[in-house]
Amino acid sequence: MSQLKAVLIGAGARGAGGYAPYALDYPHELTFVAVAEADPVRRARFAEKHEIPPEHCYETWEPLLAEPKLADIAVICTQDRMHYGPTMQALDKKYHVMLEKPMSPDPKECLEMEQAARDNDRLLTICHVLRYTPFWNTIKRVIQEGRIGEIVSIQLNENVGYWHIAHSFVRGNWNNSNTSSPMILSKSCHDMDVLSWLVDQPCLKVSSFGSLKHFHEGNAPEGSADRCLDCAVEPTCAYSAPRFYLSDPFRGWAGHFTQELTKPNIIQGLRDTDYGRCVYRSDNNVVDHQVVNMEFEGGATAMFSMCGFTFEQERRIQIMGTKGELRGEEDQITVYDFLTHQKTEITIPSQTSGHGGGDSGIVRNFLDEVRHYNGQESLTSAAASVRSHLIAFAAEKSRLNGGESIDLNEYARQLMVKEELSK
Repeated sequence: MSQLKAVLIGAGARGAGGYAPYALDYPHELTFVAVAEADPVRRARFAEKHEIPPEHCYETWEPLLAEPKLADIAVICTQDRMHYGPTMQALDKKYHVMLEKPMSPDPKECLEMEQAARDNDRLLTICHVLRYTPFWNTIKRVIQEGRIGEIVSIQLNENVGYWHIAHSFVRGNWNNSNTSSPMILSKSCHDMDVLSWLVDQPCLKVSSFGSLKHFHEGNAPEGSADRCLDCAVEPTCAYSAPRFYLSDPFRGWAGHFTQELTKPNIIQGLRDTDYGRCVYRSDNNVVDHQVVNMEFEGGATAMFSMCGFTFEQERRIQIMGTKGELRGEEDQITVYDFLTHQKTEITIPSQTSGHGGGDSGIVRNFLDEVRHYNGQESLTSAAASVRSHLIAFAAEKSRLNGGESIDLNEYARQLMVKEELSK
């Protein structure tokens, strides 16, 4: 098996922590030869781990991609609104690209990136990692085997977790749609993708409701302060930053704002960064709960619910078919047969890689597709991802317009017309 070379653009939690470890575990398959990362500590640590020489360490992606082509692959894990530039340049340089989701908060940029991959005859794989997990692959196989008949309806709950929504979507990088993406894109485009994949029919109509119900100044407790460390009511607040980041098992999450997980460093980070701010006095504007209703060609429907107010961080799915029913959560899948009344339990082995094995699974699959590339689309190609992104864009439009029903074909047609007119 030939070793492939890669460059990493964005050495944060997803790039350096989610996908790049594959190269350390399987060095005969993948090696990183260059990195672009604005944070000097992250850049240096990644370079040290992957033995990247100083001349191939860059503060930004522009000089890296201005070099003659350094590798076979570009792994791009910048922030949501910073995907378009490096992706277009990398494709133009004939890199195969693995791009963190979402593609972009701008539908026009999504369409242009998809077209650029076609024009340059390169793979552009979007990191919808759920498709690559044993859990979701098992569900797909049960459907394909016909064990529950034709899909009639699906209910999918994304339980974000009270601590995760506070960390990432109230205090963290994805808390404001003006600087990142709407919640339906940044967190839930995974779910739009997996629903489209399971039903395997075009989505025709979408409607959505949701809001920022809780995390705003109107709900700030009396006597609370701008920062948890200065707050008199912090001991009785469920969203206390010191309690969260200074205790196990969540202490590791402090790595998002300090490289050294000592108590003094964490406390200093809570004084200096947004991760120490009151959840009721941050600059967040993304929803903390949202529902999306979908109708697919052939008549199947789906209901998706995202909510931050759950104890566990998990997804739960119920698929109702003409011959049976499937229920799944965590590592357990149950299949019910209407004819025989048989109940089949399927236990998924525990996974060491993030996202239930999806992080390593997508890298392994992508490397194989690069080695055998002959013009084919990948499992989570830009073409497939654009379709599920359009569902998310339409859902957000519906939510902002009071739950208006959006015709997906008409919505896509309008976007295509706008794209043509802008050329």
